[in-house]
Formats: sequence, structure tokens, C-alpha cells
Amino acid sequence: MSRHEDYVKRTEELLEPIARANSVSIYDVEFVNEAGEWYLRAYIDKEGGVTIEDCEAVSRALSDEIDKYDYIEEAYYLEVSSPGLGRTLKKDKHLQSALGQEVELKTYKPVDKVKEFAGVLKAFDAKTVTLTIDGADRDFERSNIALIKLALDI
Repeated sequence: MSRHEDYVKRTEELLEPIARANSVSIYDVEFVNEAGEWYLRAYIDKEGGVTIEDCEAVSRALSDEIDKYDYIEEAYYLEVSSPGLGRTLKKDKHLQSALGQEVELKTYKPVDKVKEFAGVLKAFDAKTVTLTIDGADRDFERSNIALIKLALDI
């Protein structure tokens, strides 16, 4: 496990009781570098959506816990937010909750000269994701999927 993966794991462990106490669930935690700056992001969710007050309460409590254990070596920004309407589906639990919903999928390499697809998430397993596109099922190798997210219905 890399140092950054350890940061995510330890943050998730600290976040569990905080999330329960604030009646929210943990959607995802990530530690990423963007434009030379490190960000520790915790995404929280709940039925009906999270509020700014939920994010603030969780952020304050999480910040205090992280400061107590001081396990992150890099300078970073802590962000606590909702995963949003067009949320990225990274984990199997995310895919499971999105079954039957419209999604957007991007591949690393073109499939029939196309890298972006939209359809209804029909199924998934360890190796493939199946979308129903224009009434036909289409399988995508998970190793070729760069991104899957909920489609925004605007």
C-alpha cells in the first residue's frame, strides 16, 4: 500500500464515526494532486442530499481528528462535499446503486472509433460493464474504462 493509499484508508477510518454521528454516509475519499497542490477530499451523501451545514460539521470534526493523529506528510487542502448529481461511479457499490440509471462512459482507447458513450447501466462484473445503448446491450472491458458517471438530466 502506498503512502497516499494509507492516507485515504486512515481518513476513511476516522471519518466512519463522524459520518454516523452526522447521519451521512461516506461516498468516497481521495488524496489527489492537482496543479501541484494536494487535496484530501471526502465525499458524503444522505437521502435527500447533503447540506452545507452537513459538510461544515463533518469537515470540522474530520479536521480535528486528522490534526490529532498528524499522519499526512504533505501540505494539503481538506475538502468535504457532496459527490454531486453527475457523480463518478468508481466502486462496485456506486455501480450497484446506479443500475438502471442513465450513465456516461469514457474509454481510454476508442471502441469502433468512439471514446464516449451514453446509455443505461444494465450490469457489471469484475471484468465488464454493460450499457443498454439505443435498445442494444453493449459490453465494455473495465480495464478500458477511464470514467463512468451519472448522466445529468438537464
